Amino acid sequence: MITIYDLKPRFQNLLRPLCTKLVSAGITANQVTVFAAVLSAAGGAAILFYSTSSVPLLLLPVLLFIRMALNAIDGMMAREFNQKSNLGAILNELTDVIADALLYLPFALIPGINAYLIVALVTLGILVEMIGVVSIQIGASRRYDGPFGKSDRAFAFGFIAVVLALDFAPDFWLNILFSALIALSCYTIFNRARQALREARKSS
Repeated sequence: MITIYDLKPRFQNLLRPLCTKLVSAGITANQVTVFAAVLSAAGGAAILFYSTSSVPLLLLPVLLFIRMALNAIDGMMAREFNQKSNLGAILNELTDVIADALLYLPFALIPGINAYLIVALVTLGILVEMIGVVSIQIGASRRYDGPFGKSDRAFAFGFIAVVLALDFAPDFWLNILFSALIALSCYTIFNRARQALREARKSS
């Protein structure tokens, strides 16, 4: 099932020259990973403390794009410049779910948005990534199957942020959209588990 994650190889090719410059400057993959998490925390704090302002929401798609670029960069630095480490593997998975929570949970405080839907969506997002990692334990690869993975969540929240900031849609319809994204998250958990089990059976 096609997701935004499938565009990652092309995106990485565009970022490769920047990776080379960062490595030459002495910057490590782990530093890039931590910086992406700190940037996410700042973005979430802006939405949290200025929940009635449109500015943090309008800036969120830009922040999400930068975060996506940083996530691609730290991976390339680790793989292509011999910076892989156990700490890096832990940071990569842990900071992703922390950054998601920090960025998306503040949406629960935006007037008109159902807080329960946001909490459910963020929780399911964590479970989506968890099943991807747990797949390794049964002999499969780290699963990134869709239809609603990390990159897709970022696109959805970025889109919704702009809609909220510009008041393009009634809150009622946005809450319906959040409900649909919850359903997609549930299916993604099921799909990743199914694909992991299938892969594990083939390799056994």
